[in-house]
Amino acid sequence: MNFKKLSDQELLNAYLRGDKSAVSVLIERHRKRVADYIYMMVKNREIADDIFQDTFIKVIRFLDEGRYTESGRFLSWVLRIAHNQVIDYFRQSKQQNQITEGDAGYDILNNRKLSEGTIEDKLVSDQIESDIRKMIDYLPAEQREVVMMRYYMGLSFKEIAEQTEVSINTALGRMRYALINLRKLIQEKQVILS
Repeated sequence: MNFKKLSDQELLNAYLRGDKSAVSVLIERHRKRVADYIYMMVKNREIADDIFQDTFIKVIRFLDEGRYTESGRFLSWVLRIAHNQVIDYFRQSKQQNQITEGDAGYDILNNRKLSEGTIEDKLVSDQIESDIRKMIDYLPAEQREVVMMRYYMGLSFKEIAEQTEVSINTALGRMRYALINLRKLIQEKQVILS
């Protein structure tokens, strides 16, 4: 059987009927997209490779347990699992105090001025980055999630909407309120951003 011409759903059905090689074709078909997505979030090739492997182990386990429903969106489902694996990684790293804001790809809400300059500028930038990261933790969970996905993980609002299973307008609204709340916190805490 020529698996390469089959759709994702046909490959899934072949796998569930017992043809274990069908899942290899699915993994290979989506390898680059899933691996790039994970790497974009963790910014470390070795960690991304580990998360990639964990993701597909989980995919296969979920398939074997019958936890995949035929929605015609296999790749989106895999990316959701990958996203959850990345979040788990960051949570675990945070608990172990092994991750810095720089490791997470945080760039102080895209403020280039703070990422270039002297050692003194770097120290000031690191302090501001740390202060902002602490303030993000005070946001309501839904707002915090959107900020993390947008600025830490570099996702578009469309991707955020898909990952959080809300409309783009809801994702944009959450970001708007998050930024309003961050501005209030910055004023209250008298954080200087320049």
